[in-house]
Amino acid sequence: MAARLPVVGLMCGNEVAGRPIQAVASRFVAPLARLSRCTVLLVPAVADANDAGALAGILDGLLLTGARTHVAPSRHSPGHAAPLGPLDEARDEVALGLAARMIEAGRPVFGVCRGMQEINVLFGGTLSHGACGGRHLSGSWDAYPDLFDHRHDVLLTRGGRLHDAAARDRLTVNSVHEQGIDRLGYGLAVEAVAADDGLVEAIAARPCGGDVLAVQWHPEWGADDAAGDDFFALFGASLRGGDRDFINEGERP
Repeated sequence: MAARLPVVGLMCGNEVAGRPIQAVASRFVAPLARLSRCTVLLVPAVADANDAGALAGILDGLLLTGARTHVAPSRHSPGHAAPLGPLDEARDEVALGLAARMIEAGRPVFGVCRGMQEINVLFGGTLSHGACGGRHLSGSWDAYPDLFDHRHDVLLTRGGRLHDAAARDRLTVNSVHEQGIDRLGYGLAVEAVAADDGLVEAIAARPCGGDVLAVQWHPEWGADDAAGDDFFALFGASLRGGDRDFINEGERP
């Protein structure tokens, strides 16, 4: 009999498609099932529908996804002007609250793009548009797939989790974000920086026994290249206490 697959919460966001809906890109689901070898449970960004403590008791891990919205400045830089883009304050409430409970419980929490920014804010860091200087997004949201053609190199921190997994110093990744880390959160280690301007591109911590790892790029968009494959494999290993051989241990998605 195949072993039980870990259950991972996949963070949704609030969008409008003729009416308010919960949304998450389907491209996150496939690599979680195929590369992380887990069962995916969607987490709605509706504060009244979630009990963070109960969810933390059910989930084995949490992936904070990317989204078209920004973390509200009131969460990290009170008094600053709102970012140039939509907010999703209900998601802020759910994502930050649930991530905190998961981390306290020693469960892995990984993040992508907005998810990395949420983790930085949770650890007391700040965000800004000025950190990106307009260099990390190219194109129009009306031509959505084309946005991911904008790529640049990142330098991996030697001895970091991403560097050890990739066994190289540099990766080429996509870049689709309008704000970035200004002040790094307390206790977070820098896993990667942009080769051209030094912007923080990946962070990590292990404060309560569970891995926290997040990247500014979108590994799900290229889940068959090194930057994507390694991210989801690391998540799968973290769900199993660091066991990197889980793919060969008889589990089937």
